[in-house]
Amino acid sequence: MSLSAEEVHKIAWLARLAITPDQVDAYARDLSSILGFVEQMNAVDTADVMPMAHPQDLSQRLRPDLVSETDQRELFQSIAPKVEAGLYLVPKVIE
Repeated sequence: MSLSAEEVHKIAWLARLAITPDQVDAYARDLSSILGFVEQMNAVDTADVMPMAHPQDLSQRLRPDLVSETDQRELFQSIAPKVEAGLYLVPKVIE
């Protein structure tokens, strides 16, 4: 698949990239090779491949669920501009 200069400009506009006219050919070549690689991957038959979240079948290392900080809620709320019933009050933004 080969991208035209017009397609490269459209992609650059969508991606909000400022490219100069002398960069268009390089972008077209690079993007075309990426799209060609995607086409190659789409051609592979994956019907018998089980979906997986990770390529290695390992369990997640978990840390113990321990309290690592003391409760400083009162301290933080004492310096807040407005607090009511343990909640921070903020100005209304949307009416």
